[in-house]
Amino acid sequence: MNDPEITQFPAPGDQLPPCNPCEGTLTLLARRRSTTAVTMTGPGPSQYQIDQLLRIAARVPDHGKLAPWRFLVFDGDSRARIGRELGEVFAAANPDATASQIEFETNRFVRAPLVVAVISRVIERHKVPEWEQILSAGAACQNLLIAASAMGFAAQWLTEWYAFDPAIKDAMGLRSGERIAGFIYIGTGPQEVQERPRPEPQINRWNG
Repeated sequence: MNDPEITQFPAPGDQLPPCNPCEGTLTLLARRRSTTAVTMTGPGPSQYQIDQLLRIAARVPDHGKLAPWRFLVFDGDSRARIGRELGEVFAAANPDATASQIEFETNRFVRAPLVVAVISRVIERHKVPEWEQILSAGAACQNLLIAASAMGFAAQWLTEWYAFDPAIKDAMGLRSGERIAGFIYIGTGPQEVQERPRPEPQINRWNG
């Protein structure tokens, strides 16, 4: 059975409204809460839903139309395969690690049915500042979180040590200058997640 059409994407050249009033979106944003990956179960998104999620993730501010990010998807058996890499790298770097510690690292990617690595790929010496390109990759992470929640899935944005380890980055095929902006874990979460304290926003009005 084919997945139902989730959303309609505009074609290049389509005329779009300047805004899209939607109380449901405001409610989602006001109540969005990350779910810890360790509590996630299946099912995860179908392949069709994954494609939809990544198309939504790519609809972010992108000065210069550089697309300074790409997506690396881990689902099915690929989660266990990259997990074996994590376990080996962790064991080599920590010769005193116990078997249970190595097993924990090996199982990191199987905590959720789907893990998407958002890869930041900055184009150097470009008129668009590097900082703006990096922010665009962060916006892709946030879009992915929000889209997953709107689709009915739990999600969490993590980095952890393996986002910065050169051996793991090599195993994932990252190129020179690429960095991992985040791993987005997506799956089915518990029925309820307790709200955490939120800081009051600091608002200052500039008076000149």
